[in-house]
Amino acid sequence: MGGFAQSFRDLDVYKESLLLSLEIHDFAKTLPVEERFVLADQMRRASRSVPANISEAWRKRRYKAAFISKLSDSETEASEMQCWLDFSLSAGYMQKDSYERFDGRYERILSQLVTMIDGADKWCQ
Repeated sequence: MGGFAQSFRDLDVYKESLLLSLEIHDFAKTLPVEERFVLADQMRRASRSVPANISEAWRKRRYKAAFISKLSDSETEASEMQCWLDFSLSAGYMQKDSYERFDGRYERILSQLVTMIDGADKWCQ
């Protein structure tokens, strides 16, 4: 698993989280004016933090605890995004199909992150 990636950019979880953050950025543009600065900013920051923390974790592979910590940060941000998705759906800002698509993708990202954390020895040098 860990031996095939030469860079964080090779990781499927990084690629998916980066793509998803761009899609969240586009969704945030559709929020009502009163939410453009608060909710939109929260969503943009949390969604961007997922791939950012993955890239940081990659550079911390020499130190297993630091690697796990950064992946845990990424996991936390992905979970925060699920909260903002819940809010967006509940407030009527997001359609159910979009919510399910985004939420399902975050669930897959979370699963991949947990797998990496649980198998940290395979990734760490």
